[in-house]
Amino acid sequence: MPASRVPAASRCCLVPRRMWTKGESEGLQTLGIVVVVCSSLKLLHYLGLIDLSDDKIEDELEMTTVCHRPEGLEQLEAQTNFTKRELQVLYRGFKNECPSGVVNEETFKQIYAQFFPHGDASMYAHYLFNAFDTAQNGSVKFEDFVMALSILLRGTVHEKLRWTFNLYDINKDGYINKEEMMDIVKAIYDMMGKYTYPVLKEDAPRQHVEVFFQKMDKNKDGVVTLDEFIESCQEDDNIMRSLQLFENVM
Repeated sequence: MPASRVPAASRCCLVPRRMWTKGESEGLQTLGIVVVVCSSLKLLHYLGLIDLSDDKIEDELEMTTVCHRPEGLEQLEAQTNFTKRELQVLYRGFKNECPSGVVNEETFKQIYAQFFPHGDASMYAHYLFNAFDTAQNGSVKFEDFVMALSILLRGTVHEKLRWTFNLYDINKDGYINKEEMMDIVKAIYDMMGKYTYPVLKEDAPRQHVEVFFQKMDKNKDGVVTLDEFIESCQEDDNIMRSLQLFENVM
């Protein structure tokens, strides 16, 4: 399907073919960063929150008929980079789509299945859900949601890269190993589907992982630390530009 015929909500995450045909292996790190941020924007789109032009915003959060009540606006405003008005809009959309006040992993998968109909987004949604679920209790509350979005959309470079590192560090041991990176790469490929890139060779994911480690594993000990990850990303102009792509969407 040509990009022009893909729904706008899905089109923002399509990878230009030239990324894969020209320096194919070098583009993966940048792609990974873009996918992280863009996937979060898809949640905003799903909740109807990209456009903040609505003048009918309540002065206070409506918190009726919900099982989980979020922290007060003042506390969330102090903890995030969102204004009170933005938090009101975010909560209204979150409550409309998630009346219980929490999102579970299955709902996450259903949302991403809608945005990536030509691929299988289940594993990437699983990894992304775990990154949002900071308490690791199987549910994402409104506070979890806005804290992550605050970092991804308006955090410092270090904050954004630290969050992304945590996503890639699947077992949360403080390191990214090749098995974890392979799982992430395969999940990205599966999610994007066949319309996103030319048909890849069977060993393409492994090649991308090798390039990632050649670049990121500074001391060649077989794992990538947070410091190595941040240093390597900051040396890459494409990654730095990708971190700024969506800073003004809200």
